[in-house]
Amino acid sequence: MSPRVLILRAPGTNCDEETAHAFALAGAEAERWHANRLLERPQAVADFQIVCIPGGFSYGDDVAAGRILGNQICHRLADTLQSFRDAGKLILGICNGFQVLLKTELLAANTAAGPAATLAANDSGRFEDRWVRLETSGSKCVFLAGIQRMELPVAHGEGKFVPRDARALESLRDGGQLVLRYASRADGTKPQAAVYPDNPNGAIDDVAGICDATGQVFGLMPHPERFVDPTQHPTWTRGPNRDAGDGLRVFQNAVRYFL
Repeated sequence: MSPRVLILRAPGTNCDEETAHAFALAGAEAERWHANRLLERPQAVADFQIVCIPGGFSYGDDVAAGRILGNQICHRLADTLQSFRDAGKLILGICNGFQVLLKTELLAANTAAGPAATLAANDSGRFEDRWVRLETSGSKCVFLAGIQRMELPVAHGEGKFVPRDARALESLRDGGQLVLRYASRADGTKPQAAVYPDNPNGAIDDVAGICDATGQVFGLMPHPERFVDPTQHPTWTRGPNRDAGDGLRVFQNAVRYFL
């Protein structure tokens, strides 16, 4: 049977339909649920194999990007989603969804000093909407299995990855959790730190996405659901031939995990 995906949306979410389409192309059965529906029946998540929090501006990003939905998860769904992960299932957060996950402890446990990392305003001081090159690191993350490099679009105003301190960054790095970075060359090699616009937001250590200690929870700022078809790339008529967009592999990996 095809794995079932619960796409959790809230007022202001605007990438849920594209994300459902991407999962469907990868062979999954996706359902879009308003957050209130899951808050009313948290036990219903057991009927799914994947939970995805898509991009957009949940609750208008009032207070801070992803803060309100993140608080709802922390106070009312934390145990439910931790049990979901512990059962061997997957959780994905894209852009605003990454911002939401960092407000919870699903990606990295908080300490007495506070959260391990946050996503701050872009160094450019403006909303960044552009294509970026990406390189992967390690083999921990389920969603990135077999992927070395990708090109994906970003679209965010608060995407700068900032660890709490040097010790928190070292802990995430040593744990193999810094699995996706902005790259400064087309072949993914990076002799020096990527600079703007290759690193579109000023992320520390060029971090574009991280996973949890199990590799089953993944958050990233770029939008894989916006590049699942070759014609979605701006150079598709003059670039190399592609069978599919780079982002489709992220969703295919999630589906294959259950087959």
